[in-house]
Amino acid sequence: MQIQEIPIQQVLVIRQEVMWPDKDLDFVKVPGDDVAVHLGLIDDGQLKSVISLFQENQSIQFRKFATLESEQGNGYGTILLKHVFEQYSQSDIHQIWCHARVSKAKFYEKFGMKKVGETFLKNGIEYVKMERRMSHLSSES
Repeated sequence: MQIQEIPIQQVLVIRQEVMWPDKDLDFVKVPGDDVAVHLGLIDDGQLKSVISLFQENQSIQFRKFATLESEQGNGYGTILLKHVFEQYSQSDIHQIWCHARVSKAKFYEKFGMKKVGETFLKNGIEYVKMERRMSHLSSES
């Protein structure tokens, strides 16, 4: 099993299949994809899970975090998200955050992420902002 940067084309295929199978590839693109870091978890030679990281100053937003439906429940998403938090734990990043589907909030809470603000609707789905302050700043909080 390995985690590595992958091309946006591979990410888009997984995003579409998992999140918006009834939409075209252009629908799953987001502004900044061209400069984001796209990570993929590969096991047995197959891409299983993807996440895209968008950095602005000392903050990273992850977006379009998706694991193939046939592979959900096997821990791939957990491994990938843990990798992201570990990768930035000793950096100058102050927080990692996302807009989580409300139905997935409990999953993110297992990683120390907390809900911030009110829920909102986008494309008919209810979301909430969730964030985690990075531990190397805990003495400043």
